[in-house]
Amino acid sequence: PEAVWKIYVERTGEWFCPRPWTTPVVEWDLRPGGRANVEMQSPEGERHAYSGVFLEVVPGRRLVSTGALTEGWLPQAGEMNFVRIDTFEPEGEGTRYAAVARHWDEKAMQAHRAMGFEQGWGAVADQLAELAELAENNS
Repeated sequence: PEAVWKIYVERTGEWFCPRPWTTPVVEWDLRPGGRANVEMQSPEGERHAYSGVFLEVVPGRRLVSTGALTEGWLPQAGEMNFVRIDTFEPEGEGTRYAAVARHWDEKAMQAHRAMGFEQGWGAVADQLAELAELAENNS
């Protein structure tokens, strides 16, 4: 889990968006209340900023974040706010990584689903695994 965690937090820009999108901005302060900001970019240059905070940080094991709040615990309006929970658990010789989205209501969950988040999050989990495996093979 520590190796996957390291790729997750140190090389976020390389895996956070499904390719061919990129993540040119990653501003993370890994502590409860710390900023969890990213900016994603399409191949055509369209950019989407996400700002939020970390609610819980357990190094090597768990990150919980939300866009419902910004730094200083300021509420942030949004029709699709959710809590994201990423976990890293040992499993045999490897790591079980899981990402869970907990939405405020059914409408927000359906809007997120319609955007393709399940497929997108699956793709980025694969990208994260690919980087972790490359790092493991090169060590």
